Amino acid sequence: MKQLVIVLIVMLCAAPAWAEKREKYSWEKDLKHRLLRDFSKTHDEVKKYIQGYLPYVTDEDMAEWEQTRALEVMTINGEKRYFHSAGPNLFRIDSACVALKRYITGPVKGTHDDEDLADMHELFKTASSSPNHTGAPKTMRVTYTLTVNADAVPSGEKIRCWLPLPREDFARQQDVKLISTSEKHFKRSPEAYHHSSVYMEKKAQAGKPTVFSETFEYTVLGQWFNLKPEDVKPYDTSSKLYKEYTSEREKHIIFTPELRRVADSLTSGIYNPLLKARKIFAWINDTKPWASAREYSTIDNIPMYVLQNGHGDCGQQTLLFLTLCRICGIPGHFQSGFRMQPSGWNLHDWCEIYFEGIGWVPVDQSFGFPDYASNDDEHWFFLGGMDAWRMVVNDDYGMPLYPKKKYPRSETVDFQRGEVEWAGGNLYFDQWRYNMKIEYLKQ
Repeated sequence: MKQLVIVLIVMLCAAPAWAEKREKYSWEKDLKHRLLRDFSKTHDEVKKYIQGYLPYVTDEDMAEWEQTRALEVMTINGEKRYFHSAGPNLFRIDSACVALKRYITGPVKGTHDDEDLADMHELFKTASSSPNHTGAPKTMRVTYTLTVNADAVPSGEKIRCWLPLPREDFARQQDVKLISTSEKHFKRSPEAYHHSSVYMEKKAQAGKPTVFSETFEYTVLGQWFNLKPEDVKPYDTSSKLYKEYTSEREKHIIFTPELRRVADSLTSGIYNPLLKARKIFAWINDTKPWASAREYSTIDNIPMYVLQNGHGDCGQQTLLFLTLCRICGIPGHFQSGFRMQPSGWNLHDWCEIYFEGIGWVPVDQSFGFPDYASNDDEHWFFLGGMDAWRMVVNDDYGMPLYPKKKYPRSETVDFQRGEVEWAGGNLYFDQWRYNMKIEYLKQ
């Protein structure tokens, strides 16, 4: 009996360390952690960056940029903190700073311009004769790796992991083959799920990182529709497709009064759906520049965030475009995954919109009007066209994973980098890293 009492005392003494790991989940605490990670710069750090272009910048200048939201700032725990990309974003958002940087550095050619232009020209020649308006195929073998930091999870605890996988239900993506996984037992999401994934489990070991990986091949094609206003027919507003894809969707496609006013002002007197979409596309391109973004999970309503702050990244611009389209009666849905160029890969978001008599067509709002465009087809390519350097993982946003995740995702909108959790909670981006190795089998 005495020995049992001693054992219980030892267990109780050890309990606080485990209790800290296993404390009841709180979204408020989780959100604060995410915001602190995003808003990681001090006033002096941001000022020093700006001084690289404007040596005599003053605190009054910074205060003015904060008022116009060209510098993103937040007070957390009583401390004024700046978004980690606030300095670089200033020279993407504020028109005077944009002009100054361009004067200092000269015009900057896009990383992927040559690859995109080559794809465009091939698609202009071949897409019209293809049943799905596709062409310029690329075949890739990809090894995707997610590595959980050593001791992020107590030794012996099971880690649950979801990795992205190319979809198989789009004309632009074909011949998806899952070649190998790091774990013998895995689950592949059914096609009906909007986020395409491979699920695996593994126990953590003390002092060692936990590694999950997959290798797959797929073929992706570009797509281009030579859109003409006269080819767009009136919508069947009673159809299931029309009702579903012109409706609101929590929490980032909400028809707020402000967004309704924008949609009405942009499309007043315009009745053709293609011309409406072009008006919206051009307005976002001209007035809501691309800028590095906060994590989406920290934003209540992304289109309103873009409207109020005057900028957004690819997914944020896309959700604004989709919301305005739906308000105007143009069906649309979110799509995302990766850009996969040999010159560099990255996360990326875009969408598809629907025209009666034509079908679903791709739109990449963030690519807007290419600087290298020399004719009307090139100018409007990314409204009705898509390059072949893509990996489509998602055909909607914020949908369930397979199997179900217990805790809120690190990325509550997209599913690209992967997701990880254990019995004690979600593992956020600062507790793991990801990487992709691409072998180009056919270009």
